[in-house]
Amino acid sequence: MSDMMKGNEAIAEAAVRAGVKFYAGYPITPSSEIMEYLSWRLPETGGSFVQAESELAGINMVIGAAASGVRALTASSGPGISLKQEGVSTLSDEGLSAVVITQVRYGNGLGTLLSAQCDYNRETRGGGHGDYRCLVFAPSSVQEFVDLMRPAYELAEKYRVVSVMMGEATLGQMMEPVTLPEFVEPERTPWALNGHYTFKKIGIFQRDSMQEAVELVEKYNTIRENEQRWADEGIEDADYVFVSYGVPGRSTLGAVRELRAQGEKVGIIRPITVWPFPEKAFHKINPEVKGIITVEANATGQLVDDAALYTKKALKERNIPAYALTYVFGTPTIRNIKKDYYEIKSGNKKEVY
Repeated sequence: MSDMMKGNEAIAEAAVRAGVKFYAGYPITPSSEIMEYLSWRLPETGGSFVQAESELAGINMVIGAAASGVRALTASSGPGISLKQEGVSTLSDEGLSAVVITQVRYGNGLGTLLSAQCDYNRETRGGGHGDYRCLVFAPSSVQEFVDLMRPAYELAEKYRVVSVMMGEATLGQMMEPVTLPEFVEPERTPWALNGHYTFKKIGIFQRDSMQEAVELVEKYNTIRENEQRWADEGIEDADYVFVSYGVPGRSTLGAVRELRAQGEKVGIIRPITVWPFPEKAFHKINPEVKGIITVEANATGQLVDDAALYTKKALKERNIPAYALTYVFGTPTIRNIKKDYYEIKSGNKKEVY
């Protein structure tokens, strides 16, 4: 049975039901309701909650909890996630699993409180220093966010990586009907510290970095092959294929369906994982496609780089124009997407690639 829930509260409850036992973080709009909810909910279920003195402290506490073998969580947005990047690098270097939620808001520096998708490049490229990648999920609804919470932990533990849940301010603040999952009680991760020095500590000068690099490439190639997630519609015969994730992916789907009803041959790929990027979807595109169009809630166009790259990989013999429809502040409307599509079709908008 569905209940009407605010996004951040539903996400927090889904984390509890996915077996989270530790949360540490620092409040920041538009993610603060996650930690507010967990401040009382986690103790009810035998977990621990800490409002840290800073984002830096919070992510380092998550490192300790992950090293102890429990499912650990932190959440933030914009500059808060930037501050956590060193800790994410450390988690990745040590092969520890955790989940980081970011409810993206628009802007440079401290930015604004408005919903956006301007952090795509940071999240999909690792974010911090080092040669690593995070699994990055981009849900388009509160229900999908809830449904992805358990797989985010299971895959993080399977591959010993960090899972990033890249939402948007809109997803955290909107209310939607949600069906909550059952509770799971995960076992402590087998590599956890146990007080008996079961796993010998290896210093930086004893590590075989060359061998580690080989193993990392193998791991990330395995993730790329097996963990791509997406939804698509109408791409096999489309003249133009839209690519859009998150909440803008919802309005883009609406635009595609209305355009189809008007006789336009259009389709959509909605990435659910943005790393690994769903390149397999691009092999399903009509070989005679005339253009790829990204719909993004940012100013500069970031998703278009990957969309153009994987179109080229899939359709090597052709140079397919790639266009970016960028919309600052909030979710683009079906009306505006349709209007700009006709601008592209008429030749009034220049391609990015």
